[in-house]
Amino acid sequence: MKQSKLLLLLSILFSALNIYAFAQDTLPTVTVVSLNYKYLKSAYDTTAAQPVRLLQHRAASYDVKNSDYYEEDYDNYFISFFIPKGEVLATYNADGKIVSTAERFKTVALPNVVVEAVANRYPNWRITNDTYLVNHFSESNTTKKVYKLLLENGNKRIRVKTNEKGEFIE
Repeated sequence: MKQSKLLLLLSILFSALNIYAFAQDTLPTVTVVSLNYKYLKSAYDTTAAQPVRLLQHRAASYDVKNSDYYEEDYDNYFISFFIPKGEVLATYNADGKIVSTAERFKTVALPNVVVEAVANRYPNWRITNDTYLVNHFSESNTTKKVYKLLLENGNKRIRVKTNEKGEFIE
């Protein structure tokens, strides 16, 4: 009886070691590269509001070639993405790569650096309206990000612009 238990224990241990050895096979490395990674790298901002990131991700992952609009005769495709807080108009080439985007978002959560910059420069003012604009051009690899803010202090109103770093634009 003791020998059968010992034999059973040894067989379980031996099979467990074999399973562990088979599990150590290495798989080939897989690299996934998005067609629009350059757009995401320059336009995508982790401090931006969630609706902004959502639409930018949707525009970057959109597959023009598998859409109903795709025809081989056209060079460019203009696709719009909408949510209640914003919109993205993206231009794709025939290969599905983003050529340019024009993005506009209203009343989204502002990054802390922008809020702190406004509070420091205009201490008794409050932000009553904001618009976030992003323009991206793949050919020149440039992205312009601007926050247009409406500030109020009693009956006074002023409009200011900042970039995503909180630097004021005149």
